Amino acid sequence: AVLFAIARGFGFSKYIESWFMEALSSQPQAAEAIVGFVNSYLVHTHSGVILGIGLLFMLWTVLMLIHNIETAFNNIWQVKEQRPWIRKITDYLAMFFLAPIFIVLQSGISIFVATIAKEMDEYMLLGPVVRSAINFMPYVLISGVFIILYMFMPNTRVKFKDVVIPGILAGVAMQLLQFFYIHSQMFLSGYNAIYGSFAALPLFMLWVQLSWTICLFGAQLAYTSQNLDEFAFLATPEQLSHNGKMRYCAILMNRICQHFKQDEPHPTALQLKQETGIPIRVVKALLNELVELRLLSTNVSGDGDKDYTYQPHSSLEHCNMGKLIDTLDQNSKGNSTQRIQVDELKGKWEDVIRLRKEYIDRLRDIPISDL
Repeated sequence: AVLFAIARGFGFSKYIESWFMEALSSQPQAAEAIVGFVNSYLVHTHSGVILGIGLLFMLWTVLMLIHNIETAFNNIWQVKEQRPWIRKITDYLAMFFLAPIFIVLQSGISIFVATIAKEMDEYMLLGPVVRSAINFMPYVLISGVFIILYMFMPNTRVKFKDVVIPGILAGVAMQLLQFFYIHSQMFLSGYNAIYGSFAALPLFMLWVQLSWTICLFGAQLAYTSQNLDEFAFLATPEQLSHNGKMRYCAILMNRICQHFKQDEPHPTALQLKQETGIPIRVVKALLNELVELRLLSTNVSGDGDKDYTYQPHSSLEHCNMGKLIDTLDQNSKGNSTQRIQVDELKGKWEDVIRLRKEYIDRLRDIPISDL
């Protein structure tokens, strides 16, 4: 609806509508229903008392939709920090204002190339080449869209060379999905006979599901490509025992404290992986948790890579094994949300609590930087 509204403001509504119908050529009934819904929605939104409320609601819906997409990409890239809301609004609206212009330019280029192709039919060599280029254009355009999406949607630095192949694979897969659906209509004729026009809805939802599966798979492939040298495919934070998690946290904090103690540049997650040999996914997950527990703090590296560096949250004297183990124990995911009060525990429980306190107090005498 926002795309159509902006296109009408520029006078591009006919181009956008024809492009939309072509993009959903495998779902003609769904495309007609969506265009009809959008037109009626815009009529009601731009008229009457609820003009301002309707516009705000429409823009808010778009912002939240793209926010969810960004969140999914950030989860794949293990990025905890979202874009500031000011950047979200400016970036997303800029994208929607540029999209109609891009679509019109694409339509103009397609018409220009098609005109040239007709003139080239007389040439034995150039004619087939130009026709092949026209048939190949949808693959190039959709692959370009995926490459741009994989580069700019995650809130981290993504290298261009690592998204080219995933973008091309996702684009080709999307076109093959379209091709398969269009040419499988004959097998769905019985389905259409039973459900009539309503059959377009579940088929359209299936098409949307498969399309986003392809998109997210390409994003996962881009993440793997950029982290291939450091990637451990079978290692995940969920596979760690609590004891193993404490050991890894101690090792990571020790390396960070050593850098801080020797006045060296603060390490990134990749540097810590290379120094410790711990899988990169485990490193990032544990570092994010240590930051949330205020045992570590982060800074953005000054080289423009948007990579986070890590340093102790407090002085080295307060970074000790007792504080680390006590903090991790108290914030363990397995802990019950309803904690038992200490004064409710009598008898031998008092000895257990006293011994644990002595154990933690003794560990507080061991600085992590001295491990």
